[in-house]
Amino acid sequence: MSIVQGGRPGTGPRPTGIPPREGRAAVWAATGLVLLLPLLVLLSLLIGTGSSSAGGAWDYLVGDPAARADAQLRLAVVDVRLPRTLAAVLVGACLGTAGCLLQAATRNPLAETGLLGVNSGAAFAVVLGLTFFGADSPASLLVWALAGGMVASAAVLLFAASGRGGGSPLRLVLAGSALGATFHGLTSYVLLGTQSTFDTYRYWTIGSLAGIELSDLTPFLPLIAVGLLTALGCARPLAALGLGDDGARSLGHHPGRIRLVVAAAVSLLAGCAVAVAGPIAFLGLFAPYAARALAGARMTAALVLSALIAADIMIVADILARIVIRPWETPVSVLLAFVGGPLLVWIARSSRLSTAGVPA
Repeated sequence: MSIVQGGRPGTGPRPTGIPPREGRAAVWAATGLVLLLPLLVLLSLLIGTGSSSAGGAWDYLVGDPAARADAQLRLAVVDVRLPRTLAAVLVGACLGTAGCLLQAATRNPLAETGLLGVNSGAAFAVVLGLTFFGADSPASLLVWALAGGMVASAAVLLFAASGRGGGSPLRLVLAGSALGATFHGLTSYVLLGTQSTFDTYRYWTIGSLAGIELSDLTPFLPLIAVGLLTALGCARPLAALGLGDDGARSLGHHPGRIRLVVAAAVSLLAGCAVAVAGPIAFLGLFAPYAARALAGARMTAALVLSALIAADIMIVADILARIVIRPWETPVSVLLAFVGGPLLVWIARSSRLSTAGVPA
């Protein structure tokens, strides 16, 4: 029995009718993305904004004695590029998975993680930490951001679950939008009188992987693992939810419970992503859309493909961020916004909007 299933399992027909062609497309796409990922990781380790050449980085990676003795190469490859590459993979996987979960649970192909107030809650918590608690180190900002995102999401869940029809898509969206606007206003109010806090906050809120260290990522690994495993556990209930609330109930699932568990997983994944990289827009919107186009109604395949697509895109964006205006960096969120804005318009205008795998 699923972690979000209620009643007796298997009471009613299972969702069927998935064309074999969709299954083959998903398998081929997943295989290609898995093979592409290590190549992008290697490219990310070779390319940087500093003076270290790609050839020197390659010599270091293959174990050349002279290169291994070069402290500057070690700093560039191991201490700078490796942590941010791992962060790109983790952040991409979190946002892709969270976006896929949220779009399926709300049956809205334009839904993204900001709907649960994660970004605004994390931003407000960072401002509070900077202003009143002296949280000026990267590690402390990570903790404040994660806590703020989780608290905001919990508040959204409590509001959405209260009253009749608790946990419905409309209540989740309305609660997230209302709380997000509230946190945004509070953040602006606190920033008005603190210029130093505003400068630090402005750097964090642009969304970047620069300055990430391995020690910053370690505390988030168990949380990310829990979030990803919970997401996979929600695959079958979400597939049933695609038949509508009545269809899900006939299969022994509780629609409200499904959405609340999904929202908790989304909060955990998106909270970790925002804590590590700051607010990253559009990635959690486009990756699930592309994944559903390949996987169709196969929720497990859609979740896996969303994570892989988003991870690959995040690495590519981070590589481009280092070289577009070298020797300076462009924030990853800026590059994704340049691409994501037109994509959002295209998705909204697409004639397949209501048939792209998310039931209307």
